[in-house]
Amino acid sequence: MRLALAQINTTVGDLGGNVAHILDAARSVQSQKPDLIVFPEMTISGYPPRDILYDASFVEAVQAATQDLADQSNGLPPMLVGSFAPSGESRLEHPALHNIAYLIQHGEKRIAQIKQLLPVYDVFYEPRWFIPGKETLPPIEIAGRKLGVLICEDMWDEQYPVHPGADLKQMGAELLICMSAAAYERGGMENRLYHARRQGYPIVFVDLVGGNDELIFDGGCFALSGAGEVLHQSPLFKEDVSIVNFPEGESKPVNQSHPQEEEIFNALVLGVHDFFHKNGQKRIVIGLSGGIDSSVAAVIAAQAAGPERVLGVAIPSRYTDPRSTESARELAQRLGIGFETVELEKMHSAAEQVLGPDRSGGNGGENIQARLRMIILMSYVNQTGGLLLNTSNKTELTLGYSTLYGDMAGAISPLGDLTKPEVYALAKWINREGTVIPEFVMKRKPSAELRPDQVDPFEYETLAPEIERLVLDSQSNAAMRAAEHKRWQMGVVLKISPKSFGRGRMMPITRK
Repeated sequence: MRLALAQINTTVGDLGGNVAHILDAARSVQSQKPDLIVFPEMTISGYPPRDILYDASFVEAVQAATQDLADQSNGLPPMLVGSFAPSGESRLEHPALHNIAYLIQHGEKRIAQIKQLLPVYDVFYEPRWFIPGKETLPPIEIAGRKLGVLICEDMWDEQYPVHPGADLKQMGAELLICMSAAAYERGGMENRLYHARRQGYPIVFVDLVGGNDELIFDGGCFALSGAGEVLHQSPLFKEDVSIVNFPEGESKPVNQSHPQEEEIFNALVLGVHDFFHKNGQKRIVIGLSGGIDSSVAAVIAAQAAGPERVLGVAIPSRYTDPRSTESARELAQRLGIGFETVELEKMHSAAEQVLGPDRSGGNGGENIQARLRMIILMSYVNQTGGLLLNTSNKTELTLGYSTLYGDMAGAISPLGDLTKPEVYALAKWINREGTVIPEFVMKRKPSAELRPDQVDPFEYETLAPEIERLVLDSQSNAAMRAAEHKRWQMGVVLKISPKSFGRGRMMPITRK
């Protein structure tokens, strides 16, 4: 049989747009006559809708959009599409919804499967909105074949008492199909392949692609033979509708491998791109200090939004090495982004006069500079529209080596889940074919340049992995605990690791 694997980029709440996107994808392969087109989990609503699910009018609108898709599907091949509906149960202050895979065929829709396993770890809190299906529904019949349907976590059943894949095999399924909205993280593809191979059956995995807030969905749909051989893998980080032939052996094995830095770069570009465009932004403003973090962030921004929509602003102070500003200018020229320079000295001197020596010296004086820079950067945002891009890295955020309302400002943080050494590794990858980020930036010692001859007081190569292990293990040291309130005030941190700062790490501020 012929299956079409449709990894499409949906937007949360854009019901009409999502339905149109589904129909466009179906029509794009209609001439190839697939027996079934498979879409990701919760395709119609977009994923994750989170607490919009408490809005009864939104739930009703999703039901209407699902029916609208069915009404417009006449003449198209059968489709498996993710949506949701009320479960019929009533619970106090709970939407009581079912996460559903619908089979849409001949202008009608019917439930193909209800998700049974609801994740409640890391960034996932599905029991907050959904009620699990009570049993595994039988396989659907398409082109004379029995296809068992799984919804995302239903394939990750290793440590659950319920095993939907095994149930489907006992019911006579010849092929398993997993509809997913699995967020990207480094090494995540291997984890998906592991759980797919555990099923011990031919299986197709279809994932969402695109960015929604801090989550990045990478696509990479695949098909495995019963022996676990990769028969097909779709590209990462871009929309794609691919035809896969079954039974096994009709397709050639595919091996997609990319350097880790290339994968991370593409993920971050997609995350910034979709945050920028889906939120209707027109411009990105970024402070270019001549340091490694702002340089890498600028490369990502230029790729994500287009260089014509990015403005880099250098704000040298009395402590700034002239080579820092020149490197920032050089980087902007190479990227083709806008560039302006605003001297900080007049504002800095005025602040010192107003505050007096007691409040403008020491750490307080350093923080004044960082906050004055944000006044300047936000004035550009207010004047031109758009958003401010944060340039903090994960090691700084972990240690609290950052200034509230200063360098921590910004709507979205592309580097907030990369340690300092990982930022350098990404910079080296960016420069793999020639100098993009200037040599001075690559070789200088990290410095905030907020006092004479200042350098960062850390050995990042040693310290960063140590504190990253604490984050990944949900632990904290004294420095991390003291900075918890800062991280609660960060912008959106794009998630690329198993444990990022944000919804997946809900540590209390007040604790002993």
